[in-house]
Amino acid sequence: MSVLESPSTPLLPSVPAAARYRGMGLTEPFRVALGGLMANKMRSFLTMLGVIIGVSAVIVMVALGEGAAKSTEESIKKLGTNRLYIRPQELRRNGVSQGQGSGEHMRLEHVEMLRKQARYITAVAPEVRNSGIRVEYRNRNSLTDIYGVTPEYFEVRNLPLAVGRMFTAAEIEQKALVAILGHEVAEELFNDQPQTAVGKSILINSKRFRVIGVQKQQGAVPFANKDDTVSIPITTSMRRLFRTESIRAISVSAVSVDRMLDVEEEVYRIMAKAHKVPEGDPPSVRIFNQQELLETATQQSSFLTMLLSGIAAISLVVGGIGIMNIMLVTVTERTREIGIRRAIGAKRKHILYQFLIESVTLSLMGGMLGILIGIGLAVWMGKPNSEGGLGFTTYITMTPMLISFCSSAFVGIFFGIYPAMKASALNPIQALRHE
Repeated sequence: MSVLESPSTPLLPSVPAAARYRGMGLTEPFRVALGGLMANKMRSFLTMLGVIIGVSAVIVMVALGEGAAKSTEESIKKLGTNRLYIRPQELRRNGVSQGQGSGEHMRLEHVEMLRKQARYITAVAPEVRNSGIRVEYRNRNSLTDIYGVTPEYFEVRNLPLAVGRMFTAAEIEQKALVAILGHEVAEELFNDQPQTAVGKSILINSKRFRVIGVQKQQGAVPFANKDDTVSIPITTSMRRLFRTESIRAISVSAVSVDRMLDVEEEVYRIMAKAHKVPEGDPPSVRIFNQQELLETATQQSSFLTMLLSGIAAISLVVGGIGIMNIMLVTVTERTREIGIRRAIGAKRKHILYQFLIESVTLSLMGGMLGILIGIGLAVWMGKPNSEGGLGFTTYITMTPMLISFCSSAFVGIFFGIYPAMKASALNPIQALRHE
């Protein structure tokens, strides 16, 4: 019998039909996908670029937004979350505000009424402010804000001293010519040596004041620069320097944050009685709640963070469109390969999985690179200028990283499903004939 006539020695082992494509398991598509990416490095990188930019932009924007929120929260907390700020109500005529100071004035006797009658107030701090006043020491001078205050002002406003002491009750009563300098003013007047200011004499409106203290550096706080101020006794400000009987504002501390609403009711009631406001009329003062300010600032920062993140997320969509475009090109390039796979036993679902996994691999690799780049940028932007950074306040959390990574996977699936379905729907015979 010739070799051709002998069937006993098959050239290839017999493979059951059900097992012909068993080798294309879960790891094989990833191996093929990575091989395709490495074979076209530049095209793969450009395809991932949209996802990389989108993910890194989301992380950076969220870090900046969270950093701004934290910075604002800390600044407001410096002022005290249990503090209320009382100012005179502005008069309105025909719905038009008549400006600051047009309403009922607050006076020192009103401060005493609050001290004696309010049950939930621990400290009352009146203040008189005059802006753009020239302060002089020898050949140096500075334009600053002069605050007429009491010792409680530093407690309520959380303004500790770096050197020196507070005003005494005797100095308040005697209208003494003494002053406490903000850190910035002390640096300007005393050649960057604020600690030497105590005991020296300065001129304010041509009157000689003795410096008894310098505040600790506060940095930026909302609505004011507490480092660029000079504080003097309130009686000195009102009776000897600026000749006024009106108080600009009163700050009060509540016994606790839980009693803030009770304090507001007390203040409205006491000031209505002091100004003889008829029942049912609008209040004579406005009250600003630090806790409400903190909540409002937090809400605004959260909204800003969401807005910035939404804008950055657009890059993810653009990156997904880029992935879909390249995958469609890949399907065209590999049409013959698809035909061969179908001819040797691959089912439509195998082709679908293959191209879908390649799309997801592209987006996930872009997501991982985007996370690394985003963290690096956020860290660099948070470094001070002296260390080569931008000096922004950034706060990096895990949440945007996880969301961005999951979003990149979703982008890969969403924008990869159409090319994968198109590849799996190809006719095997027509695919084999494709040149």
